[in-house]
Amino acid sequence: MAAARAEAKEHENSHNNCLIRLANPHVAAMKEDILYHFNLSTSTCDFPAMFGDVKFVCVGGSPTRMKKFIRYIAVELGLDHPGEEYPNICVGTDRFAMYKVGPVLSVSHGMGVPSIAIMLHELIKLLYHAKCSNVSIIRIGTSGGIGLEPGSVVITQQAVDACFKPEFEQIVLGKRVVRNTDMDEQLVQELMQCSADLKEFTTVVGNTICSLDFYEGQGRLDGAICFYTEKDKQAYLQAAQAAGIRNIEMESSVFASMCRTCGLRAAVVCVTYLDRLKGDQITSPHEVLAEYEQRPQRLVSHFIKKSLGKV
Repeated sequence: MAAARAEAKEHENSHNNCLIRLANPHVAAMKEDILYHFNLSTSTCDFPAMFGDVKFVCVGGSPTRMKKFIRYIAVELGLDHPGEEYPNICVGTDRFAMYKVGPVLSVSHGMGVPSIAIMLHELIKLLYHAKCSNVSIIRIGTSGGIGLEPGSVVITQQAVDACFKPEFEQIVLGKRVVRNTDMDEQLVQELMQCSADLKEFTTVVGNTICSLDFYEGQGRLDGAICFYTEKDKQAYLQAAQAAGIRNIEMESSVFASMCRTCGLRAAVVCVTYLDRLKGDQITSPHEVLAEYEQRPQRLVSHFIKKSLGKV
């Protein structure tokens, strides 16, 4: 335990004074900042008092999943109490859900790049207004694997687009803007070590395709529209595998680029529901998928506990 505390202290010192920064000079001049999709405002909320102690932000698509996670991490950190409720901080809106216990914030982001991008703009500003420092942000989610057994966990090294390029492209004022999609290398290594500590499930580090779609964009044959063959699909997925890509999801590129731009240590940890080389539809029983879904949560929980010297 003493060694764990010393490691946690060293980790803290290595990121000391790492404040959240905004890549936007206009925010500092605003008298009030309304985080519309969170139903929060700097004029009505004391952000430092509410969120100033946050060190770990975990985000995922489903509000239900993120509420389950906050309950789980509360127990793991010894912060849970009988009958404890974890109210949705964003209760005034149905766009996103947010929960907090101790230094952990759990936030839903919806599905796809546009939804998570909106959430991240407001989340990063929330952390900035709260004067948070040394924050790690991790997306915990689900994905389709490429050449991996269902239930395997992928820690993303680079998010790539559908052409396997490690970049996120956005059109800003009619012009093409391209940003880097590297994850935080040290955080990736720390998470991989946590998986080795647990020895509970297969975990790999690899690149992740961030698709703009669940069907055609991921080469599925079972959507409402499809003008390619099984052979075409297999050629694409095999090329992806050869390029070091291990899974496909729909949020990682903008997540990586926005967090990197604003000085946040970021990682994506996703379980695979199926091997896309063997099929398109998710056919595993609900109870099996429910256990798979818990795997990234267990891994990230161990990382948080280890960072705090609680293992």
